[in-house]
Amino acid sequence: LLRACSRSSPLTAMDALRYLLPLLIVGSVRPISFHLPPNGRKCLREEIHRDVLVTGEYEASEQPGVKSHLKITDSSGHILYSKEDASKGKFAFTTEEYDMFEVCFESKLPVGTGRVPDQLVILDMKHGVEAKNYEEIAKVEKLKPLEVELRRLEDLSESIVNDFAYMKKRVEEIGRA
Repeated sequence: LLRACSRSSPLTAMDALRYLLPLLIVGSVRPISFHLPPNGRKCLREEIHRDVLVTGEYEASEQPGVKSHLKITDSSGHILYSKEDASKGKFAFTTEEYDMFEVCFESKLPVGTGRVPDQLVILDMKHGVEAKNYEEIAKVEKLKPLEVELRRLEDLSESIVNDFAYMKKRVEEIGRA
């Protein structure tokens, strides 16, 4: 990778695929965790392309008297998912436009309740190729293991090509500005 970055000619899409694909294939998606104080709010934002499947699982440790709420919105404030008393669950949605999405956890502690420790929140969010259930696709389409892996790699390479096309478009737009 250093060799590709140090040369004077620009990095081509094929060069990038050659270096990035092994990283993407062996890379694993890990959940994030954070502490949510009583009567606190923490939000995470992520830009996601159009027509992308987003899935997630979450779990908030239970503390006496504390209720956790989860809300996922787009930049226009449209609610894509909302759950009161969200201690554990799953969500899924497909994006309609390229947008900034916000996932917010909020804890509520009734007034007069004593001191309560922070809640541990674990969020595992996936989108695009990593969100697809290839085991289910294999069952429905009766695919062999090698065919499933080829399908996953095909989807991954299509995703990479689409990302590069989007980046190229953005560079052109910025160049015109």
